[in-house]
Amino acid sequence: MKLLVTTLFLGFTLLLQAQVNDKDVLFTVDGADIMASEFVRVYNKNLDLVKDESQKDIDGYLKLFVNYQLKVKEARRLELDKDPKYIREFNTYKKQLTKNYMSDSKVTDALVKEAYERTTNDIKASHILVRIEETETDTLDVYKQIMQLRERLIKEDFETLTKDVHNGKTIFAEDLGYFGGFKMVYSFESAAFNTAVGEVSMPFRTRFGYHVVKVFDKRKSLGQVTVAHIMVSNKQKDSTVNPETRINQIYQKIQQGEKFESLAKQFSDDKSSSKKGGVLSPFTGGQLSSKEFEDIAFSLENKGDVSKPFKTDYGWHIATLIGKKGVQPFEEVQLELENRVKRDSRSNLINSALVKKLASKYNVEEHKEDLAYFESIITDDYFNQAWKAPENFDGDKTFIKIGDSSILSKEFINHLLKSQRQYYKRKVAPKVLVTGEYKKFYEENVLKHHEDNLEFENEDFAFVLKEYRDGLLLFDLMEKEVWNAASKDSVGLQNFHETNKANYVWKDRVDAVILSSASQKTITKVKSGLEKGVSVEEIIPEMNTKNELNVISTADVFEKGHESLPSDFEFKEGVSNIYQHNDSYHVVMVNVVLPAGNKTLDEARGKVISDYQNYIEDNWVKILNERFDVKLNESVLKRVKKQIKKN
Repeated sequence: MKLLVTTLFLGFTLLLQAQVNDKDVLFTVDGADIMASEFVRVYNKNLDLVKDESQKDIDGYLKLFVNYQLKVKEARRLELDKDPKYIREFNTYKKQLTKNYMSDSKVTDALVKEAYERTTNDIKASHILVRIEETETDTLDVYKQIMQLRERLIKEDFETLTKDVHNGKTIFAEDLGYFGGFKMVYSFESAAFNTAVGEVSMPFRTRFGYHVVKVFDKRKSLGQVTVAHIMVSNKQKDSTVNPETRINQIYQKIQQGEKFESLAKQFSDDKSSSKKGGVLSPFTGGQLSSKEFEDIAFSLENKGDVSKPFKTDYGWHIATLIGKKGVQPFEEVQLELENRVKRDSRSNLINSALVKKLASKYNVEEHKEDLAYFESIITDDYFNQAWKAPENFDGDKTFIKIGDSSILSKEFINHLLKSQRQYYKRKVAPKVLVTGEYKKFYEENVLKHHEDNLEFENEDFAFVLKEYRDGLLLFDLMEKEVWNAASKDSVGLQNFHETNKANYVWKDRVDAVILSSASQKTITKVKSGLEKGVSVEEIIPEMNTKNELNVISTADVFEKGHESLPSDFEFKEGVSNIYQHNDSYHVVMVNVVLPAGNKTLDEARGKVISDYQNYIEDNWVKILNERFDVKLNESVLKRVKKQIKKN
């Protein structure tokens, strides 16, 4: 037994020794320590992102990491971190990142689960609202009025009641149709979802006034839909193509029995989906930027149903239903919902819960007895934006103490001075005003104290912030030393292109018109006409009639491998053979053959600039390795490798 315990203890000790800790220095750059823990964390974070297997090799990745640190060192040597633009951008990011760490996880989790339930269900409801100012405390008369309207809503037909009471100013009676989570203010949403079908809620208050809501129906949300589409863009290279005419021609071919998938491959201008037969990624209601497309997609009922041509901001479309499924699993939308919860009025609940927890953590001391004084100095001038603090006001008195920081009375006075514009021409009782503004002031300062100390209290936050701080510096440095240098060095770019011109070549191309038909007989007639010298413009109307579309033409410069060209297409001028491709028959009228050859600098400019940038960077990194002294701790590297391999 003693031997077993000793063996286990020894194994545990060896395991601890194999783990790197926060004090282990992996290497130094001119004496500046780069910690092993940072390398391990970055390596593990990026492991699944890299496609190059060589970058998964620890030694290979270490080389990249060292070069990264050399560039950061160079950026600081050039004092890019003192540039006002850099400082502004970094502070903006820090502010955004901080939001992700400024919440109470338990409350957030509960709200996210509630939000999922509500976004996966829809409610059909109507409501009555009696308007009242948000700051008004004397609400008895309004409450009595909304209770009377509630009784009428229970007994009377809603449409009849609406005609009688709705005036669009002080009383609103509105049919809301179907809605789900995040469509209404949170308090309204909660009241609606907590009311049973056929019931009328008790009165509840939002910032607009007092409401009652009647729920008529509850249903599951629309879920997710997958469609394929054919798009004809509003912007056409071929000036003879009218988008609406072309989409109707394609629709006619579908009606004649031709395959949707094949027509999408041949004619759709959405190149991201045309190669897949027009199939789009699945989407849910509200996910697309085009409501017109979404409405059509969800209106398709059965697999294989095809819409009539319809227009969006992008062009003309035809859609076919691939499949429908219910709402997405919670795990797939959890992060998105969490972000929405934090942006919604629900965030007030999260903030309040966090402030309560932080108040205990920082031993916050309040002097609420001073609030009575602030109430006493609020005059009517406050509601005319003319209020000032009394001349004898003692502003250096501690008002709130948070940890080692003191918030002074004059800071609350300044808060009240800034807030008075919100109360312009509004009469609010001083006690209500001061109490409300103190709550905001108190929460803002507790959260600000937490925010100011977050980098020193939260390891994850500190790591991500450092990663961005260095990354932003690196971006500015690369822009200065590599990207701009490559794009502005016209002579160097020209010489680089000339030296490496074998890397920039065209495949065989043709300036041609492709004529397509589902009928071999029809395309044979087309071929015969072309060989006799009949123009494409004459052939098209001859082959097509009002009721039957037999031939479609597409004019462009096509490079070898283009999806519209058959794989065995012969590149020669004149009328081609007939090819079967994409479930149709095609003949190509080749005007000019453009043989394979070197691209000019203008034709290959984007690729040449990219390659030239890589060339400049490689040489620059060699200089940085000579400029800065890098010392590697081999013993720590061994432990790093053991730890990574065990994970």
